[in-house]
Amino acid sequence: MDSLFCVKGKKIGEGKPLVCVPIMEKTREDIVREAERLRDLGAEMLEWRVDAFSQADSLNAIREVLAELAPVVTQTPLIVTFRSKRQGGLLELGEDKIYDIHQVAAESRVADFVDVEYFEARKPEREIALLQSMGVHVIASHHDFDQTPERNVMWMLLEKLGESGADVAKLAVMPQSFQDVLNLLEETSHFHEQYPNRPVITMSMGAKGSISRVSGEFTGSCVTFGSGVAASAPGQLPMDELQEVLSILHHCGA
Repeated sequence: MDSLFCVKGKKIGEGKPLVCVPIMEKTREDIVREAERLRDLGAEMLEWRVDAFSQADSLNAIREVLAELAPVVTQTPLIVTFRSKRQGGLLELGEDKIYDIHQVAAESRVADFVDVEYFEARKPEREIALLQSMGVHVIASHHDFDQTPERNVMWMLLEKLGESGADVAKLAVMPQSFQDVLNLLEETSHFHEQYPNRPVITMSMGAKGSISRVSGEFTGSCVTFGSGVAASAPGQLPMDELQEVLSILHHCGA
């Protein structure tokens, strides 16, 4: 995929990054309640982290949550994500089960995006194409919670994710030094310059990487993740503070 696009009136891949807030609650009632709260606070995008759900192994329970989320997210883009433990998630399920969760999300017509862990899926390109044929956008992601790879490796990962056919490529890494953060920012900027119409999301996690969560308008990263009640990854800033900083930087660069 190589084009910018709009979802519920929000441009993906251009201008000020959208702030996406994860929903990490465990029960159906709390998930819907938190979605309503975040919507009312003006969240630009939501991500339901299915791996935090106490009934994540039940496809019917997932369907029920999505049905209740439908009237909440009519104007707010929704990402449905099952993050595996190997990629920093809270629960381990088999590949087939995760595949089925993705199918349920796409079939629901409630999810706008499904996150596919590219290097964990058995046949990622085939799955991405199938999900897209069902009417959902796909984020091809990779998360490294242990390190920041060498710059040439990050470039290879970004190119592989970008060439997967997915609508958005996402790379998150863990810095050991501030130089690691700078390396990620430079590779992101390079990728955006080479492929300006290919939406990409990158972040350097933890306290050291905080600058990567606010610099996307200048490096090309189109979505940043801020915390609501609970963060989904280390280093996330509170949603309202993140939105304020992004607005200030946007007006300064206008």
